[in-house]
Amino acid sequence: MPLPRPSVTPLPISLQECKALGWDFVDIILVTGDAYIDHPSFGVALIGRLLESHGYRVAVLPQPHYDRVDDFRRFGRPRLFFGITAGNLDSIVANYSGNGKVRPSDAYSPNGNPWFDNDHTKNNRRRPDRATLLYANLARAAFENIPVILGGVEASLRRFVHYDYKQEKLRASALTDAKADLLIYGMGEKSIIETARRIAGDIPLDRIAGTCRRLTDREMTLQFPGMVSPGQKVRILPSWADIQRERNLFMEAERLIDLQARSCSQEILAQRQQSSWLVQYPASPPLTTMELDAAYELPFSRKPHPSTPDVPAYTMIRHSITIVRGCSGNCSFCAISRHQGPIISSRSKASILIEVARIKDMDDFNGTITDLGGPTANLYKTRCSLTTCKKHDCLFPEVCRHLHLDEGAFLDMLQEVLAIDGIRHVFISSGLRMELLLKTPRFLEALILAHLPGSIKIAPEHTEDEILTLMHKESHQSLCEFLNRCRMVAKKLGKEIRFNPYIITAHPGCTAQHSAMMVKKLASAGLQVRQFQDFTPTPGTLSTAMFVTGLHRDTNTPIVVPRNQADKQHQRKILEGRLPLQPGRRKKQS
Repeated sequence: MPLPRPSVTPLPISLQECKALGWDFVDIILVTGDAYIDHPSFGVALIGRLLESHGYRVAVLPQPHYDRVDDFRRFGRPRLFFGITAGNLDSIVANYSGNGKVRPSDAYSPNGNPWFDNDHTKNNRRRPDRATLLYANLARAAFENIPVILGGVEASLRRFVHYDYKQEKLRASALTDAKADLLIYGMGEKSIIETARRIAGDIPLDRIAGTCRRLTDREMTLQFPGMVSPGQKVRILPSWADIQRERNLFMEAERLIDLQARSCSQEILAQRQQSSWLVQYPASPPLTTMELDAAYELPFSRKPHPSTPDVPAYTMIRHSITIVRGCSGNCSFCAISRHQGPIISSRSKASILIEVARIKDMDDFNGTITDLGGPTANLYKTRCSLTTCKKHDCLFPEVCRHLHLDEGAFLDMLQEVLAIDGIRHVFISSGLRMELLLKTPRFLEALILAHLPGSIKIAPEHTEDEILTLMHKESHQSLCEFLNRCRMVAKKLGKEIRFNPYIITAHPGCTAQHSAMMVKKLASAGLQVRQFQDFTPTPGTLSTAMFVTGLHRDTNTPIVVPRNQADKQHQRKILEGRLPLQPGRRKKQS
């Protein structure tokens, strides 16, 4: 029997909707740079529904006008706090390409239109640059002494001194720039519930797991006398002033942040900003399977708000299901591990089947589950067999022997989803790790037989081992083995297989010669490259630290960094076949 669809209404986005619910006040206002979609793939919806399940009255303020405070007064003064997020993406990433060009569309805005009223001027974008900072300032301007809590990807990855590629400069912590009361980093479910509880009870916000606070010198001395508290040591990172004076210290800071996150350390990190301290308390533990199930089983309508026209991101994910969270890889250019954590959390099969049944009941469902995935789909149900590992770097330089792969769990789940009446296709559209597929032959065969949406998405990123090492990716030999295995399986099954490889050009360390060699090796491997882009130095990655400092992430030795547009364009032309590299010639790079 199909499960009944939950009777739900979206969280209110207007005062009229609050009054219709019988509310004369709201507890929490969540401000977001995205259009409001009541779907668990949208962070503000997940956090809003979670807070609602704990008895709080939650309203959402999506894409407010930011040239005045009027929208921030829409619901009156919230009883507890404003929760601020730029949305599912960092606002600079959403607004600009890696080359700093304005993006003409926004997948998280109505009709994909990034401008209010089609007025194509910078100050009329639906999502402002550095939205977290601007929204926080407007919330405080709307109501004096209102607690302001930052969260989401932008705040999480900009919580320490970070690089802003649009401004081409290092910036201080988003928390200290915004002068907010608290920054929640990571996925935030446990932290936001504890934060709401404390504000409701007028309890100080110190030492909440998964949060950062800004402290004065005096508060720092009182909280950490001698920089050591009982059972907890404080590690001091290079300060804003230190990094401004000696930019190489930015790499040291980023390595220490990465090490602390991967070791799941209980160590507190502190970084002196311009006039205050940024203090990061230990990360919140990852959600258990039961907790993850409960979050995704909250009563989402799985639809845009009725007032919101077509949102491209929703169209893409409306019939997809998140089954896994976190990443135990450690790619230098990727911030997933720093935001979602290195520990894998997987949903239960029962919970996934519940969500399938709800999707099947949607009016526009056509029989196809478009994705069962997450950051990396085939990390589902993987776990470390050790309990004391401090590295959590499970895939480099090869798959760790202590990483337990549960191939059967994924196959069983796929079979049961397909067995549901009305389900015709189940696709895996999320990225897949090739080295894991090589170790799960039954899953690879099932994937090629029935679960690919036209092609298999892989991310070799490059072919030259010198660059792959900088990227913290497996060797090129792994790609060759994977392609051969897939073609053998496809031939056995009588299936045609197509690959959709993703390539990064102009990564720190990459020269024109490296790009020329990559073109030859990709052609030799029979790969046609359709997707590639220049490396973008986004906040919170070791590749960005290499870009800023010109230093190797592991050895601290100098590397070549293609920074200017001429260098990047030169490499793009080589990859596109428009500019073969001439023997004996090498374009100088900074």
